[in-house]
Amino acid sequence: MARGGYNPGVTELSVVISGTGRMGRQVAAAVLAEPGMTPAAYIDGLSERGAMDGIPVFREAGAGLDEAKPHVVVDFTNAAWTPVIAKAALERGIPMVIGTTGLPAEFMGWLEREAAARGVGVVVAANFAISAVLMMHFAKQAARFFDSAEIIELHHDGKVDSPSGTAKATAEGMVAARGRPFEHRVPETETVPGARGAELGGVAIHAVRLPGLVAHQEVIFGGLGQVLTIRQDSLGRDSFMPGVLLAIREVVGRKGLVVGLERLLGLE
Repeated sequence: MARGGYNPGVTELSVVISGTGRMGRQVAAAVLAEPGMTPAAYIDGLSERGAMDGIPVFREAGAGLDEAKPHVVVDFTNAAWTPVIAKAALERGIPMVIGTTGLPAEFMGWLEREAAARGVGVVVAANFAISAVLMMHFAKQAARFFDSAEIIELHHDGKVDSPSGTAKATAEGMVAARGRPFEHRVPETETVPGARGAELGGVAIHAVRLPGLVAHQEVIFGGLGQVLTIRQDSLGRDSFMPGVLLAIREVVGRKGLVVGLERLLGLE
């Protein structure tokens, strides 16, 4: 039986975690430690395990949701699996929190329409670290006062996409706040092609991938005789958990799609 929405009388939120990777296990541990929440199951289409950390693992999205009957699904997987679990969850009226990055615009459009039509809450965020959300918010404020800006994002060498979803969302927010593209300066001679990085709305974006890193970003604004640097560092995956837990609690009372954690924090 589908949940069909959250019952305000429920005091213990049951959570299904989509994916058994490092982020999935971190989410499960955070949910387990949080009063008023319990991890009901993992759903992972590639897992051969029947259980992990004492939590049952299902391979098929629909069957797993029917068995676990969660109040919320949390997904940190990849752009191929997220649409599968999203379709199964929304068809059953189950709210979702999605931290997968690199999702195509077509899927995001479908997600917005489907969440609105079914009256189901969905939160999608490029970054769940509160400090990262604040960094993005401050960057948008600063964008109105500078003509030139660059972003350096640094992540572990296992990250599958570049630039990061956070860097892309930061640049898009800066351009929107400024109301026009930044001035992107390209030297007359580029001795190594691509040395100036990628470019989005005039913002140069440089992606660093190294072992030992977790998730870090610098936004650098340049003006006449001055430079402003806004930097955020996530030193461990636990830095994302307060934002994930906030989103789990918030999504059950919402209808439709919310993009970005800033709206849950009252920043927009």
